[in-house]
Amino acid sequence: MAIERPGRPEDLPAAEVLWARWALVAVLEATAKAEAQGVRRGGTWIDGEGLHLDDRGCTWWTFEQLGEGRYLLYGQDESSAVKWHEPTIDMLAQAPDWLPFERLRKMLEGWELGCVYWFENGAWARAPYPDDLDDDGLDCGMSRFAVREEALGDLIASERGLPRGRADDLLAAAEARNLTGAEVQELLDAAAAAEEYVPADREAMLRSLERAALRRSPQG
Repeated sequence: MAIERPGRPEDLPAAEVLWARWALVAVLEATAKAEAQGVRRGGTWIDGEGLHLDDRGCTWWTFEQLGEGRYLLYGQDESSAVKWHEPTIDMLAQAPDWLPFERLRKMLEGWELGCVYWFENGAWARAPYPDDLDDDGLDCGMSRFAVREEALGDLIASERGLPRGRADDLLAAAEARNLTGAEVQELLDAAAAAEEYVPADREAMLRSLERAALRRSPQG
């Protein structure tokens, strides 16, 4: 399902599914060199805060889990007109009290945010938008993970590209939080096969896999 402009909460898949697709890409891209870049890091990755996407230019996003069944998605794409809209749109209007308001308000004051979405009780929500708002950046920023066919296409076309059948199987297993030992090995083997283009860092990939919690228990 495509994302409308501006985005609607119902355009996004369940938070657990969005997390799985995003996390699988983060695992594929993981390297110790990238981990060491800290705040200057670009690409797709996972750390103690959550999942991140940053192209170091047009778009950046963060996806956090804030308790059982609660998630926060926020970021900025250059296509967003939210922060420039007159009258001002309060991106945190009607937000639940469990959001990190102090941190988000500070980012809003610094003109850093283009939109904010939150998820609980099995549904996404965001602040109300005026009828004349053209775009909030969700489509350009999140379609790569929110739309399954785009997520699959990116796995196939990436520098560590996977055959379509393998990519589809791994994506399905990640979405189900059911990656088996054999499937994890396939993921690592796929990265190793592409080392002539991008060196695979197996240890960094495994660290990211554990952080993402996509893997079945060791006996699985």
